[in-house]
Amino acid sequence: GYRLMSVALNKTGRSIVYSCEWPFYLRPVQQPNYTEIKHYCNHWRNFYDVYDSWSSIKSILDWTALHQDTIVKIAGPGGWNDPDMALVIGNFGLSWEQSVTQMAMWAIMAAPLFMSNDLRHISPEAKCLLQNKEVIAINQDPLGKQGYQLFKDKNFQLWERPLSGRAYAVAVLNHQEIGGPQNFTFSLTFLGNGLACNPACSIRQVLPASRDWGFYSWISSLSVEVNPTGTVLLKV
Repeated sequence: GYRLMSVALNKTGRSIVYSCEWPFYLRPVQQPNYTEIKHYCNHWRNFYDVYDSWSSIKSILDWTALHQDTIVKIAGPGGWNDPDMALVIGNFGLSWEQSVTQMAMWAIMAAPLFMSNDLRHISPEAKCLLQNKEVIAINQDPLGKQGYQLFKDKNFQLWERPLSGRAYAVAVLNHQEIGGPQNFTFSLTFLGNGLACNPACSIRQVLPASRDWGFYSWISSLSVEVNPTGTVLLKV
Protein backbone atom coordinates (compact mmCIF):
# COMPACT_ATOMS: atom_id res chain seq x y z
CA GLY A 1 0.00 0.00 0.00
CA TYR A 2 2.82 2.44 0.77
CA ARG A 3 4.33 1.83 -2.67
CA LEU A 4 1.04 2.35 -4.48
CA MET A 5 0.26 5.51 -2.51
CA SER A 6 3.68 6.95 -3.35
CA VAL A 7 3.15 6.34 -7.06
CA ALA A 8 -0.31 7.90 -6.90
CA LEU A 9 0.96 11.01 -5.10
CA ASN A 10 3.75 11.49 -7.63
CA LYS A 11 1.27 11.23 -10.50
CA THR A 12 -0.48 14.37 -9.26
CA GLY A 13 2.55 16.40 -10.36
CA ARG A 14 2.44 18.36 -7.09
CA SER A 15 5.07 18.66 -4.37
CA ILE A 16 3.82 16.51 -1.50
CA VAL A 17 5.74 15.31 1.56
CA TYR A 18 4.91 11.65 2.05
CA SER A 19 5.11 10.45 5.66
CA CYS A 20 5.04 6.68 6.23
CA GLU A 21 4.79 4.34 9.21
CA TRP A 22 6.05 1.48 7.07
CA PRO A 23 9.06 0.34 9.19
CA PHE A 24 7.07 0.65 12.42
CA TYR A 25 4.55 -1.92 11.20
CA LEU A 26 7.17 -4.15 9.58
CA ARG A 27 9.44 -4.53 12.60
CA PRO A 28 7.37 -7.08 14.54
CA VAL A 29 7.56 -9.36 11.50
CA GLN A 30 10.78 -8.54 9.64
CA GLN A 31 13.70 -6.13 9.39
CA PRO A 32 12.67 -3.12 7.27
CA ASN A 33 14.38 -2.54 3.94
CA TYR A 34 15.25 1.11 4.42
CA THR A 35 16.64 1.52 0.91
CA GLU A 36 13.25 0.57 -0.49
CA ILE A 37 11.38 2.67 2.07
CA LYS A 38 13.43 5.76 1.20
CA HIS A 39 12.68 5.18 -2.49
CA TYR A 40 8.97 5.65 -1.80
CA CYS A 41 8.71 7.81 1.35
CA ASN A 42 10.10 11.18 2.45
CA HIS A 43 10.15 10.32 6.13
CA TRP A 44 9.17 7.26 8.08
CA ARG A 45 8.39 6.45 11.68
CA ASN A 46 10.30 3.67 13.39
CA PHE A 47 8.92 3.70 16.92
CA TYR A 48 5.90 4.49 19.07
CA ASP A 49 4.03 7.81 19.26
CA VAL A 50 5.68 10.60 21.17
CA TYR A 51 3.73 11.74 24.20
CA ASP A 52 3.90 14.81 26.40
CA SER A 53 6.19 13.16 28.92
CA TRP A 54 9.89 12.77 29.69
CA SER A 55 9.59 8.97 29.69
CA SER A 56 8.39 9.14 26.08
CA ILE A 57 11.31 11.35 24.98
CA LYS A 58 13.76 9.06 26.79
CA SER A 59 12.37 5.92 25.18
CA ILE A 60 12.67 7.43 21.68
CA LEU A 61 16.29 8.45 22.28
CA ASP A 62 17.14 5.03 23.71
CA TRP A 63 15.55 3.23 20.75
CA THR A 64 17.34 5.47 18.24
CA ALA A 65 20.74 4.88 19.86
CA LEU A 66 20.11 1.13 20.04
CA HIS A 67 19.31 0.93 16.30
CA GLN A 68 21.59 3.69 14.99
CA ASP A 69 23.84 1.31 13.07
CA THR A 70 20.82 0.42 10.91
CA ILE A 71 18.96 3.70 10.56
CA VAL A 72 21.52 6.54 10.56
CA LYS A 73 23.25 5.63 7.30
CA ILE A 74 20.03 5.76 5.25
CA ALA A 75 18.98 9.26 6.33
CA GLY A 76 19.66 12.16 3.99
CA PRO A 77 18.05 14.67 1.64
CA GLY A 78 14.72 13.33 0.47
CA GLY A 79 14.35 10.70 3.19
CA TRP A 80 14.49 10.96 6.97
CA ASN A 81 14.06 8.83 10.05
CA ASP A 82 11.16 10.20 12.06
CA PRO A 83 11.44 9.78 15.87
CA ASP A 84 7.80 10.85 15.78
CA MET A 85 7.93 14.34 14.49
CA ALA A 86 5.85 16.13 17.10
CA LEU A 87 7.66 18.60 19.33
CA VAL A 88 5.68 18.63 22.58
CA ILE A 89 7.57 21.71 23.79
CA GLY A 90 5.07 24.23 25.18
CA ASN A 91 2.74 21.64 26.64
CA PHE A 92 2.56 20.67 30.31
CA GLY A 93 4.53 17.43 30.48
CA LEU A 94 8.16 18.53 29.99
CA SER A 95 10.27 20.69 32.27
CA TRP A 96 12.37 23.45 30.74
CA GLU A 97 15.48 21.26 30.73
CA GLN A 98 13.57 18.43 29.06
CA SER A 99 12.18 20.81 26.45
CA VAL A 100 15.72 21.92 25.63
CA THR A 101 16.69 18.25 25.33
CA GLN A 102 13.91 17.48 22.87
CA MET A 103 14.74 20.48 20.68
CA ALA A 104 18.45 19.73 20.73
CA MET A 105 18.14 16.00 20.11
CA TRP A 106 15.57 16.30 17.33
CA ALA A 107 18.06 18.65 15.63
CA ILE A 108 20.87 16.13 16.16
CA MET A 109 18.69 13.35 14.71
CA ALA A 110 17.81 15.39 11.59
CA ALA A 111 14.18 14.84 12.49
CA PRO A 112 11.20 16.47 10.81
CA LEU A 113 10.04 19.34 13.04
CA PHE A 114 6.34 19.77 13.60
CA MET A 115 4.85 21.38 16.68
CA SER A 116 2.18 19.60 18.69
CA ASN A 117 0.99 22.19 21.16
CA ASP A 118 -1.73 24.76 21.78
CA LEU A 119 -0.43 28.06 20.45
CA ARG A 120 -3.04 29.96 22.48
CA HIS A 121 -1.30 28.93 25.71
CA ILE A 122 2.36 28.56 24.79
CA SER A 123 4.85 30.38 27.02
CA PRO A 124 7.24 33.02 25.65
CA GLU A 125 10.16 30.77 26.66
CA ALA A 126 8.80 27.79 24.72
CA LYS A 127 8.09 29.99 21.71
CA CYS A 128 11.65 31.32 21.78
CA LEU A 129 13.06 27.79 21.97
CA LEU A 130 10.94 26.55 19.08
CA GLN A 131 11.97 29.53 16.95
CA ASN A 132 15.69 29.32 17.77
CA LYS A 133 17.30 29.92 14.40
CA GLU A 134 20.65 28.34 15.32
CA VAL A 135 19.00 25.07 16.34
CA ILE A 136 16.77 25.05 13.26
CA ALA A 137 19.83 25.65 11.07
CA ILE A 138 21.49 22.56 12.57
CA ASN A 139 18.34 20.54 11.99
CA GLN A 140 18.05 21.77 8.40
CA ASP A 141 21.76 21.50 7.56
CA PRO A 142 22.08 20.87 3.80
CA LEU A 143 24.55 18.01 4.23
CA GLY A 144 21.60 16.08 5.57
CA LYS A 145 23.46 13.60 7.75
CA GLN A 146 21.78 12.22 10.85
CA GLY A 147 23.61 12.35 14.18
CA TYR A 148 24.47 9.39 16.39
CA GLN A 149 25.46 8.52 19.93
CA LEU A 150 29.21 8.35 20.54
CA PHE A 151 29.26 7.53 24.23
CA LYS A 152 27.00 6.65 27.14
CA ASP A 153 27.62 5.99 30.82
CA LYS A 154 25.40 6.02 33.90
CA ASN A 155 25.15 9.82 33.86
CA PHE A 156 25.80 11.18 30.38
CA GLN A 157 25.31 10.67 26.67
CA LEU A 158 27.51 12.26 24.01
CA TRP A 159 26.07 12.65 20.49
CA GLU A 160 27.50 14.25 17.34
CA ARG A 161 26.16 15.18 13.94
CA PRO A 162 28.34 16.03 10.91
CA LEU A 163 27.38 19.35 9.34
CA SER A 164 28.31 21.11 6.14
CA GLY A 165 31.49 23.20 6.10
CA ARG A 166 33.43 20.62 8.17
CA ALA A 167 31.41 21.55 11.25
CA TYR A 168 29.84 19.29 13.85
CA ALA A 169 26.88 19.62 16.18
CA VAL A 170 27.60 18.04 19.55
CA ALA A 171 25.05 17.28 22.26
CA VAL A 172 25.87 16.41 25.87
CA LEU A 173 22.82 14.96 27.62
CA ASN A 174 22.64 14.42 31.38
CA HIS A 175 20.12 11.59 31.70
CA GLN A 176 20.13 11.61 35.50
CA GLU A 177 16.79 12.69 36.96
CA ILE A 178 17.96 13.62 40.45
CA GLY A 179 20.57 15.90 41.98
CA GLY A 180 22.03 19.07 40.58
CA PRO A 181 24.17 20.06 37.60
CA GLN A 182 27.07 17.75 36.80
CA ASN A 183 30.22 18.14 34.72
CA PHE A 184 31.13 15.94 31.79
CA THR A 185 34.68 16.18 30.45
CA PHE A 186 35.84 14.69 27.17
CA SER A 187 38.72 15.05 24.74
CA LEU A 188 38.06 16.90 21.48
CA THR A 189 40.00 14.15 19.71
CA PHE A 190 36.88 12.06 20.35
CA LEU A 191 34.84 14.06 17.82
CA GLY A 192 34.57 13.37 14.12
CA ASN A 193 36.92 10.38 14.25
CA GLY A 194 39.59 12.76 15.49
CA LEU A 195 39.10 15.25 12.66
CA ALA A 196 36.46 17.65 13.99
CA CYS A 197 38.96 19.82 15.84
CA ASN A 198 42.18 19.07 13.97
CA PRO A 199 44.37 21.14 14.28
CA ALA A 200 42.07 23.63 16.06
CA CYS A 201 38.43 24.68 16.18
CA SER A 202 36.04 27.28 17.51
CA ILE A 203 33.20 26.17 19.76
CA ARG A 204 29.87 27.89 20.20
CA GLN A 205 27.17 26.89 22.66
CA VAL A 206 23.73 26.95 21.06
CA LEU A 207 21.54 25.62 23.91
CA PRO A 208 20.40 26.19 26.58
CA ALA A 209 21.74 29.68 25.83
CA SER A 210 23.94 30.89 22.99
CA ARG A 211 27.49 32.03 23.71
CA ASP A 212 30.94 31.65 22.20
CA TRP A 213 33.43 29.42 24.01
CA GLY A 214 36.43 30.45 21.94
CA PHE A 215 39.15 28.44 20.20
CA TYR A 216 40.52 25.06 21.23
CA SER A 217 43.37 22.91 20.01
CA TRP A 218 43.02 19.34 18.80
CA ILE A 219 44.36 17.89 22.06
CA SER A 220 42.18 20.01 24.36
CA SER A 221 39.59 18.62 26.73
CA LEU A 222 36.18 20.21 27.11
CA SER A 223 34.23 20.32 30.37
CA VAL A 224 30.48 20.83 30.07
CA GLU A 225 28.08 21.45 32.97
CA VAL A 226 24.63 19.99 32.33
CA ASN A 227 21.50 20.04 34.45
CA PRO A 228 19.61 16.78 35.15
CA THR A 229 17.54 15.69 32.09
CA GLY A 230 19.04 18.67 30.26
CA THR A 231 21.27 18.99 27.21
CA VAL A 232 24.03 21.34 26.16
CA LEU A 233 24.12 21.71 22.38
CA LEU A 234 27.40 22.88 20.82
CA LYS A 235 28.58 23.72 17.33
CA VAL A 236 32.21 22.83 16.65
